[in-house]
Amino acid sequence: MKSEPLKLFIGEFLRYIVVGGIAFMADFVTLVGSQELFFHRYAGGVYWATVMGFVVGLAVNYFLSLLFVFTSAKDKGKGRSVGAFIIFGVVGLLGLGWTELGMWVGISCLKLNYMFVKILVTGVVLMWNYLGRKILVFGRKERR
Repeated sequence: MKSEPLKLFIGEFLRYIVVGGIAFMADFVTLVGSQELFFHRYAGGVYWATVMGFVVGLAVNYFLSLLFVFTSAKDKGKGRSVGAFIIFGVVGLLGLGWTELGMWVGISCLKLNYMFVKILVTGVVLMWNYLGRKILVFGRKERR
């Protein structure tokens, strides 16, 4: 039946959105907490706080993705190696680059509140992260 792969994809993507939401909360709380408690004293400190939030969000996203998102039988053995984690992280680092660029444009150029900008940018980067990880980590063939 042709609709079965579509149903599996939609279910997986919806789980990714939930996991991404949880990872975003960890990222956002770390961003705001570190900015308000530590980095507000320094020019450009919000960008370092963004990196700290990214690291926490990446770790949460990786572990929850393994447990709840990419769970089909063909994905079971994938993503659980050092190499897969590195690729997962590189996709995330590219997402961080997009995030930092969006933060700079929103904060420095458009003069928007950093929390608002983070929420906007996260929606865009979500698609990059999902597709990059799906294709590069969970879509590749495992070596035997």
